[in-house]
Amino acid sequence: MSNDERNLDTMPDGILGLIPLESCRELGGKVDEYLVGWRAKRQHQHQADPAFKNYRRGSYIISTAVPRFGTGEAKGIIQESVRGYDLYLMVDVTNYSLTYTVCGHENHMSPDDHFSDLKRIIAAVGGKARRITVIIPFLYESRQHKRTARESLDCALALQELVAMGVDNIITFDAHDPRVQNAIPLRGFETVQPAYQFIKGILREVKDLKIDSDHMMIVSPDEGGTNRAVYLANVLGLDMGMFYKRRDYSKIVDGRNPIVAHEFLGSSVEGKDVVIVDDMISSGESMIDVATELKKRKANRVFVVATFGLFTNGLEPFDKAVADGTIYKVVTTNLIYQTPELLSRPYYINCDMSKYIAYIIDTLNHDSSISDLLNPYDRITRLVSRYNEEQKGQ
Repeated sequence: MSNDERNLDTMPDGILGLIPLESCRELGGKVDEYLVGWRAKRQHQHQADPAFKNYRRGSYIISTAVPRFGTGEAKGIIQESVRGYDLYLMVDVTNYSLTYTVCGHENHMSPDDHFSDLKRIIAAVGGKARRITVIIPFLYESRQHKRTARESLDCALALQELVAMGVDNIITFDAHDPRVQNAIPLRGFETVQPAYQFIKGILREVKDLKIDSDHMMIVSPDEGGTNRAVYLANVLGLDMGMFYKRRDYSKIVDGRNPIVAHEFLGSSVEGKDVVIVDDMISSGESMIDVATELKKRKANRVFVVATFGLFTNGLEPFDKAVADGTIYKVVTTNLIYQTPELLSRPYYINCDMSKYIAYIIDTLNHDSSISDLLNPYDRITRLVSRYNEEQKGQ
């Protein structure tokens, strides 16, 4: 059953309200456009029922603001009624492009600032909403998900704090370690994989791929990311390889043991197009090292694929890697802030996630299962079949 047919058979669970915080304004606007378009055309058999009050609107975005005092302190304001609403809050904790003033000095917003603003808006709701769902694509403090010494467990604490404030469901994308949901076992927590969008983006931009085990391979850059690589390899019918990092545990540099070498486990990559898939590109150093190792092993084209493109050290290392032939394409999503410089790079493939998020919100608002939306196997196989047919016709 298609998403629209399923939602024609169910009632909405409260009036839909979308609150994209300033950090997620652009993505939220795209999601809103999809929701408005779908519901304007939808002919629901129960549309005269009171449960469908405000079902069709020109926009589902609720007006909010987070003004700041001269000291940098802030407050959350919701500028219209949300009583009985089914609210969906969207926040990008990595959006460093936003600034605020502290005693005349300009500060760039950190993940802590964005998370605090999220809590301010939840507090402004004041318990009046029917249900609150937080969509936080890059899970706040997700890299601090486990304790290896006497240290804080920031991600678990953040999840518990949101639940304590009345949040019913938390939706994130490609969580660094999904087991962090054990911190809130009685509340909804979904970590969504953008595998379909990755494949769609690559097939749209590159028209001469041969998707079989003789010409293509999926590689995980480390042992922690093997699950997503195994999934893609199985869906596409490809071989999978993995690098593991050999570290020098006698030294600590910048808070971690330095990597001595990248060791590869898997079949030969010679002459094959290789897709390196991971959850994030931070500085990009590890990805470029892995791509370099693959080229040493005579790989053909190397695609670097990640859900989140942080590029904390800038784009210059990738510009150089593309220029010298180490990397062919870089693929990430628009779930987090993208600089104009990144979007202008000819080697960059941008995977738009707004339609997928809108599907999830629309389905949840109708209190329907999103299980099939979370499993893109059928959509990927249909996409690849069409691609192969198009190639045969050329």
